[in-house]
Formats: sequence, structure tokens, C-alpha cells
Amino acid sequence: MKYGNVKAEVATGKKEAVTGYAKHGNVKAEVATGCVKRISHSQALEKQEEKMSAETTFDNCNHSKDPVVGCALEGIATTVAGIKDVSIVIQSPQGCASTVAAGYDAHEVDFTKRKVGCTRLFESDIVMGASEKLKGMIKEADQSFDSKVMFVVGTCAADIIGEDIAGLCNQLQPDIKAKLVPLMAGGFRGNAYDGLEMGLEALLPFIKKRQTKRRGRKPRIVNIIAPQANLNPTWWADLEWVKKTLKSLTIKVQTVFSHNTSFEELEQAGEATANIVLSHDVGYKFARKMQQTHDIPLILDDIPLPVGVNNTSRWLKALATHFKIEEKVVEPLIKQGEEMVVDTLRKRALMIIPRYRNCRIAVSADGTLGIGLVRMLFEELEMIPEVLLFRSAMPDSRSILERELHSLGLNSRVIFSADGYQVKQTLEEFDVDAVIGSAWEKYMAEELGIKIAFDVFSPTNRETYVDKPYFGYEGMINIMEVIANDWDRAFRSKEIHWT
Repeated sequence: MKYGNVKAEVATGKKEAVTGYAKHGNVKAEVATGCVKRISHSQALEKQEEKMSAETTFDNCNHSKDPVVGCALEGIATTVAGIKDVSIVIQSPQGCASTVAAGYDAHEVDFTKRKVGCTRLFESDIVMGASEKLKGMIKEADQSFDSKVMFVVGTCAADIIGEDIAGLCNQLQPDIKAKLVPLMAGGFRGNAYDGLEMGLEALLPFIKKRQTKRRGRKPRIVNIIAPQANLNPTWWADLEWVKKTLKSLTIKVQTVFSHNTSFEELEQAGEATANIVLSHDVGYKFARKMQQTHDIPLILDDIPLPVGVNNTSRWLKALATHFKIEEKVVEPLIKQGEEMVVDTLRKRALMIIPRYRNCRIAVSADGTLGIGLVRMLFEELEMIPEVLLFRSAMPDSRSILERELHSLGLNSRVIFSADGYQVKQTLEEFDVDAVIGSAWEKYMAEELGIKIAFDVFSPTNRETYVDKPYFGYEGMINIMEVIANDWDRAFRSKEIHWT
């Protein structure tokens, strides 16, 4: 694709020239590929980790972390907060209530609609036990919230003292109207991504199975999984873009796991004929279990999400192929989107885009946006992704990344489950011109003398009053708008006094 005079060729000879450049400088390590031999999934991941750890070492990281991802409790709360008619009670000190609040904040749930109870454990409760306190809180919450389902979650404190949350819930259930769902979310059990998986798995028993077998052609009905596992500060705009696109292709959305989801919608998720995971970080395990229990296949799980022009076109074509939608239906969407991008950039960025060519960039993101960004930055902006730092372990989507890097001829350094210390150490080690990440990476870049840093992801210092998707053709323009403004600010003199 060519944007007028903007040199953004896709899969042309230009790619080879830029690729050759990427193999020089400090880029001496390769992403851990080659694990496609006949070995187990866990062995493949271990081989990847071994190869990368041999080339990227971090001192003093064996027994400590500088986390940039929240704890499992936050992940569970982010799942629960997206469902109406449910409540959550946590067995914890009152500080953990702020972690649950962060989950509700992620969905922008109004404070008057949050159904959260906390036992407010003290030192004496840790020593003497607090089972009676939890029983009282569950009974009080049941009367006050009148919810259909109540998640009873044990946190670090409950985990340390060995609180039997499941046993207590079984004992109380006959006297409680809400269905009690016990979960343990102590920090030892994982990070927010692990918590999201725990929360999703806890929803499985509530999904009803179809009583009658469908005959003939299956209807176009999908469930959307884990849209909230996305570093776009207004990630729900990505969800809306997906829903709008599906509607234009006459594909019905049955249930979203989870955002503004009613409990009835959750129960009817078994009516879907396909599942789409909107994350490369979480949701695959849940989708596979739904395939086993409800015979609903997971689709579009082998390509990047729709980030950038080419990835969006690929995603739409794959969607049309699965549902046997005619080319004449989907092609106008692709043509219209590509023309919009070209027209916008020719009018407003014709003299700007060439400056990005051969810019060596470090990407610090989640898998959801990071994998798709690789192709967008390299093919469409002609930047060189030297380093890729991912916040999650991405066990189910590494193969997608490997295929992308291989097809682009890139030898980028790749680090999974990167914490704050590792991100900073990597940026210090590599000679890059720019960093794309969140406000954290922007501060790190300033401290390390990297002049250009793009504050694109959450947490961000940008005020966002308008919801902006990062998915789709419009999403590419939104990302580029941030990149363009932050680039200009980096070179704007700070010495000018306007008084």
C-alpha cells in the first residue's frame, strides 16, 4: 500500500532493505523461535525462556520483582466488574478494597453501582482467625446487595492463614440467596492476567448448554472474550469497534466476557457458534474449555488482532472466511478503511511520516496490542522494532509473534513477563531512538537520555475525554496521532519563555 508520496510499501523490496539494517547495531539476539518441533507446549516455552535468558540477563531478579502488572485480585475484580447483578466480598485488609476498585475503574462503573464488601482484617484477625467476620460480611452483603451471584475472594492475608473459603461458602450457602463462588487470589497465585483467567473459569458453570442440536447451517453468533485485557486507555472503544464491525457483517454478539454484561446474557453464552478472544494475553484457556464443554470453537486465534492497516484487513478476511461471507460484502469495508487512512495521512501527515523511516524503536506493551504493532511499525511506518518487551508471559500467543517476526525478517530481541526493572535495564542496554509504551516507559526514557518516547498505553499521562479505538483503520490513525504529537514535543525547545 502506498500513501501518496508516503513511503509505506507493504511487502515490497523496501522491506528487505530495512530488514538488513535491523540486523546490525546492538541487535545481536534473536527471538526464541524454533520451538515448533515435536515437543510439549511447556517444553517449548522452557526452550524459549532458556534461549532468551542466555542472551538477556538481569541481575538480582531471581527472588524479587518490580511489578508493572497488578495482582490476581485485580484480575478477578476486572472480570466481576464487567457483569451486572453480581457482587464481590473480599476477605482482606481494607487496602485490598482499592485493588478491587481498580477493577471497577477499568470498566468505569459508577460508584453507586458497585457491590463490594470487605472484612477489613486487622493484625489480631491474622493471628486469631477471622472466619466469623467473613460469615457476617457475606450475610450482610446478601441482604444489602440482593445479587444473583456473590464472589467470595480470599486475598494474601486469607491465603497466609489458610482460610477455607470454599468450605465456609458451602456451609453458608443454604442460608444465602445469592449463589456463592469461592476463589483464592493471594498474590502468590499470580498476577492480574492469572486473575482474569481465574475469574473467567469461575463463570463456566453458569453457562447453560444447548438442549437441542442445530441442524443445517449454523447461525452467525459469537461470544467475545477478555476485551478488558488491553492497554488502550479506552479499551471499550476497541470492543465497540469489533461489535460494530460484526454487526455490519450480520454477525450477532451473544455474550461479552465481560463488560456491561447481564447475568442472563452470561447464561446464554452457549448459544454462540464461535468464540473470539480479544486478547493475546489471556482468555485462550477459557475458550478451550468452552470448546470442550459447549462445543463452541475458538476462531481467529492464529493471527494478530486488528492493529494497523494490514492486520485489520487480514482479520476481516479471516472472519469472512470462517462465516462464509461473500467477498463482495467484506471487500467494501476493507477498501473504505484503507482509503480513509490514505486520505487522512495524505492531507495531514504527508511531510511527517518520512521522518519515522529507520527509526530504531523499543516496544513495551501487552501482547494484545504489541504483536499487531510489530507489522504496523515496520511495514506501514518503516520503523525498526529492535526490542519487544511484553508484560505477560503470552504462553498461547508466542507462536503468532514468531510467525510475524519470521515473515517480516526481523531479529528483534523479545522479553516476556518484563517487570519495571527489566524494562529499564533493557532500554539502557540497547541503542534505540524511541520507545513506545506507557507513561512509565516515557519517564524511563527521559532518565536514560532517550529523546523520543510515545505515551500510548495505560497508564498514561494523557487526558482522554473521548473514547478512541486502537483496533481497526481508525485505530491506526489514533495511535499515529499520539506518536506524531509526542515526537513534536520531544524536539520542541524547553528554553523558550513566552512571557
